[in-house]
Amino acid sequence: MTEGAFLPLELIFSSLRFNEKFTTLHKLIAISPDHSTTVRNIQLTLLILAITLLNSSATFRPTGFKLETIVIDPGHGGKDPGTHGNKTKEKDIALKISLKLGSYIEKNIPGVKVIYTRKTDEYVSLDERAEIANRNKAQLFICIHANSLPGAPAYGTETFVMGLSKDKGNFEVAKRENEVILMDENYKERYEGFDPKSPESYILFTLSQSAYHESSLRFAQKVETQFKTKAGRFSRGVKQAGFLVLWRTSMPSVLVECGFLSNGKEEGFLASEEGQDLIASGIYRAFKEYKTEIESIN
Repeated sequence: MTEGAFLPLELIFSSLRFNEKFTTLHKLIAISPDHSTTVRNIQLTLLILAITLLNSSATFRPTGFKLETIVIDPGHGGKDPGTHGNKTKEKDIALKISLKLGSYIEKNIPGVKVIYTRKTDEYVSLDERAEIANRNKAQLFICIHANSLPGAPAYGTETFVMGLSKDKGNFEVAKRENEVILMDENYKERYEGFDPKSPESYILFTLSQSAYHESSLRFAQKVETQFKTKAGRFSRGVKQAGFLVLWRTSMPSVLVECGFLSNGKEEGFLASEEGQDLIASGIYRAFKEYKTEIESIN
């Protein structure tokens, strides 16, 4: 195999839409294995092509980069209430915190355009949430959620980035959030055969966010630091899991679990004006710090 042999293919695949890249990669990896030397060589070639496909999705920041557009995504909404506590629903908590977060950014960082996937109690599908971010060429995607673990004394915040995790708890959180696609018409076609209950379905699309993994981690760590040091919350740390809404975005993306509604004390905190302000201001400070840092690198 000569150096540069895949340049024409790279040019071809770089012009494909994101979902077309994923579908093509899925087909390549699905080819039946064989023990013959010829087929093994073909599979090696396909693997290199797969890597080329993934790398062609990467976007490099130009000199003088400015973070000017952010998308805030309040989880759930409308017919999808999300999880719940004794008195609250996740969709309502997520929306209130999201609107406060956006308000902090708009008032204090006027050069940043804030876009919401929803500003009212309405249902927005996972693919449309990501499409809003992609369509507006956002440079950061923040998804706001609340957690739940009935029957357990769990509490605290955690911020997720796209990635594979062997931790069963992380997988269960991702699975619960992803199962909302079952509410969508033609979900198998819309999400390219993705099965939210199958661990195998998470392997392929996790790879596609690799281009933004470092930046996503950088922001996620700042969020959890703010929660711990300024908001006085117990931080469960930065974690990785296969969230469908993060897979679809073509930018650094995180999903913030602001606390456990299944924990009575934490539900009361998240339902209060003060609690929502502390969470929103913590994410805001993390964003401000991230923006300054990421722009100074270029």
